[in-house]
Amino acid sequence: MTGRERILAALDGQEPDRVPLALAFYRVDGAALAPKGAWRDDLVDVGFVDFPVSAEESELRRLAMPTEGDTRLGSPSQVARYASWSYHPETAGQGNPLELATSLADLERFPFPVAGGPRMVEDLTRQVDDLHRLGLAAGGNTPHLGGELFEAAWRLRGLESFLIDLVERKEMAHLLLDRLAELARDNAATLAGAGVDVLALDDDIGMPGRMMISPATWREFFRPRLAGIIEAARAVKADLRVIYHSDGHFEPILDDLVEIGIAAINPLQPEHMDAARIRRRFGPRLALWGTVGRQTTFAFADPDQIRQEVRTRIAALGRAGLVLCPAYDIDEPDIPWANVAAFLDEGAAAG
Repeated sequence: MTGRERILAALDGQEPDRVPLALAFYRVDGAALAPKGAWRDDLVDVGFVDFPVSAEESELRRLAMPTEGDTRLGSPSQVARYASWSYHPETAGQGNPLELATSLADLERFPFPVAGGPRMVEDLTRQVDDLHRLGLAAGGNTPHLGGELFEAAWRLRGLESFLIDLVERKEMAHLLLDRLAELARDNAATLAGAGVDVLALDDDIGMPGRMMISPATWREFFRPRLAGIIEAARAVKADLRVIYHSDGHFEPILDDLVEIGIAAINPLQPEHMDAARIRRRFGPRLALWGTVGRQTTFAFADPDQIRQEVRTRIAALGRAGLVLCPAYDIDEPDIPWANVAAFLDEGAAAG
């Protein structure tokens, strides 16, 4: 099977010839992680496209690359988007551009980024075609401010202000989320039009042991809008597979996610989500994308420990409906290539 065939089979709850491998749920430059000459395009089964960025965004992406181990404001792709949202967390007083908004008019006046147009579709289509020629599945993320809905809203409003909005100023929360959902629908449809196989939607609504908001609040404010994003994308490409990412614990809404058409969840951090329990509950109809490693595993474990982790995950979860992927970011300066290579080699051999 090709990598693309493996990914699509897994997301459909089937068992491919081996468990497919990914490095993340977004674009990761494997060649940049590996020593010169060590990277091979056949090590993973999926690649992710990038929305074209402006010259200003490209410069921000360059500046976002870490110069010290702890000098970072987010992934380079994420930071490259900050300028278009007037979001500058590196500058005091400019981190949350809508924090002082007091009226619906304030929210209506805020200049949201422009959604992707025909030029975007052409560029993205070329990237999708390039991945397909390599035999890889093509994934895509909407350009957003940390997440399509919850994260983007609280980054714009400030976390405390937005949480108060959800309880005491619901009309403001609804308006802001409507604007965010409209933009996400347009961008998701753009990715679908470009032919991506996998749409990755993400919002960090989980934390250790519980969700950041109640399941009831999520269902009131976020479920219908998330469903609308999926519907808009599938109106363009009916067979589009959709995965949903959140760090932390979000088990209380898994039934909701399945009902609105989510094929897989990511990353199932072992400290916060019991992948084996979820597998017993849903079987392979809810695919699992991730599961490998706790927060410090890839930084501090040795390669043999990584290989054992991979074998343990496959044995516990089965080969159907599984995409093996690190549960934490590996494009960090403290992650040794030997551990990434051990993950990929063992996954290909054991799967």
